[in-house]
Amino acid sequence: MANLFEQNRNYVLGDDELNIIGDRDKLAQWRHKGMGPAFYKLGRKIIYRGADLNAWAEASRVDPPNGGSGVLR
Repeated sequence: MANLFEQNRNYVLGDDELNIIGDRDKLAQWRHKGMGPAFYKLGRKIIYRGADLNAWAEASRVDPPNGGSGVLR
């Protein structure tokens, strides 16, 4: 899989790159519900590791049942 995020980078709320998976409110909802990518909470600061974001994205991948041929049957 091509990585959506830089593996060795840390992302904090407000980084534009995080918008690819959800806005600040969506990420907060996921954290509250125990969903979404793994994160660190250091005081009030939320930090996402690029490696964790890529692992979560890969686990969330959906393969179309017909192999993605685009032909509906």
